[in-house]
Amino acid sequence: MGASQSLFSTVHQNDPLNFRVDNATNYQAVSDFLKFDKAELAKIAGVRETSIRFDNKIPADLRERLDQIANICSLVAEYFDGDSYKTALWFKTPNPMLGDVTPRDMIRLGRYKRLLKFINESRSAYASQTAETKAENANA
Repeated sequence: MGASQSLFSTVHQNDPLNFRVDNATNYQAVSDFLKFDKAELAKIAGVRETSIRFDNKIPADLRERLDQIANICSLVAEYFDGDSYKTALWFKTPNPMLGDVTPRDMIRLGRYKRLLKFINESRSAYASQTAETKAENANA
């Protein structure tokens, strides 16, 4: 993977889970995808539970965090070719690479940066492995 590819690989290339509507993120859809309740969203964003809303008065901290979560979900969905079922299942399944914690819980517990790093490292390794396989097949 070239330097420019890895530089931009931290952001999803398309919208496989349809989180964008009219050129804006549908924050309710992001929350619904991972089945976060208001208490969990408040903890994730560091805001009061009573301030949780998804209209144009959404708290800035919640908006920022949900944009990051939407990106994480979309990066994983790209790996699964946009399959929302497989993507949701991945987020709900304890992962031994994450200490047997579910990726959803990593986000819920505020460890989304560690999760994003894990996803990006995995995507990079997968891209390198795929490139090597293609090169071997071309030389065969």
